[in-house]
Amino acid sequence: MGAKSTKNRVVTAALAVCLTFLVSGGLVWGMGSRVPAVGTTAEDFRLVDLDGKPQSLSQYRGKVVLVNFWATWCKPCTTEMPAMQVTFDKLREKGFVVLAVNELEDEPKVRDHIKQHGHTFPVLMDRDNKVANQFGVFGLPVSVFIDEKGVVREYIKGGLLTEQLILDTVARIQKPEPMKAASLR
Repeated sequence: MGAKSTKNRVVTAALAVCLTFLVSGGLVWGMGSRVPAVGTTAEDFRLVDLDGKPQSLSQYRGKVVLVNFWATWCKPCTTEMPAMQVTFDKLREKGFVVLAVNELEDEPKVRDHIKQHGHTFPVLMDRDNKVANQFGVFGLPVSVFIDEKGVVREYIKGGLLTEQLILDTVARIQKPEPMKAASLR
């Protein structure tokens, strides 16, 4: 009777570990969603903005793009949005765009939030969470900086964006790489 009881406890513990893994996001990662690696080309996506117009990541080639995944209920998300707005205003004429991708919320709620806070950057509706899954988003906020060629240059999970952080990141991305002289032998 002692061995059977021990075996049941081991099986129960194993099931608890598996359940914890699934609930904590293991299932999401297991479905093929993974964080895009820095240095790889960002997979294109197409979502509708708050005006009902389709927008795609690829239409912003030639610009540095900050793709920010957020929701109105996420306090860190709404806290970092003013910094995103300020840098969008400062840098939009210099080839910078913010795409705020809202996850799974209804449009009237999102529209009210954006209007109330005076944000003018494009807000895209990820109604089925497909793009968030494509970018390996598990937890909010997540910010992805993509360069002019469509290459992921920074992936920030849960970190609070500040105006200075955005300015520094964009400057680093837009800085041309120094030319390397060919060596003569």
